[in-house]
Amino acid sequence: MTDGRNGQRTLVLLRHAKAEQSPDAPDAERPLTARGHADAAAAGAWLARHELLPDVVLCSPARRTRQTWHGVAMGMTGSPAEGGPAGSTPAVRYEPTAYEAHPDELLDLVRGVDPTAGTVLLIAHNPGISLLSALLDPERADPDGLRTTDIVVHRPATAWPTLTRAPLLTRHTARG
Repeated sequence: MTDGRNGQRTLVLLRHAKAEQSPDAPDAERPLTARGHADAAAAGAWLARHELLPDVVLCSPARRTRQTWHGVAMGMTGSPAEGGPAGSTPAVRYEPTAYEAHPDELLDLVRGVDPTAGTVLLIAHNPGISLLSALLDPERADPDGLRTTDIVVHRPATAWPTLTRAPLLTRHTARG
């Protein structure tokens, strides 16, 4: 891993894709809908077009976030095992604390990534993922938060361990 292109760090926040509503299944086991699978692949294609392939992926272990990551990886490269710079394999961590996490818990996960990582992709849930984006850039955050398969790209000026603020560069809603 390198310290990002030109020494830059990029944090990509992604709310999971559209999931089925099922009162009979535990929340953590809800799968993506057909639209959710298509949207996740579209998110991966958008990330690839914008050269935002992750060095590190932090993902909630919920079924819908794992399926979102798989779709994103397929959309980026055609293979769930590839990503990162020049097709290298990203380090993927399924983090139990990312499920139902508060923004400070998500921030702690990001602060703990390899300091040499250039691009970090965090796939998680609302309200935590929306609140993290607002914490990083209160002026530019969308007051309505992130919708399913919303991508926000932040550019930290500091090393991962000292991250507190990061300007929001762009936002995209992926639809397949």
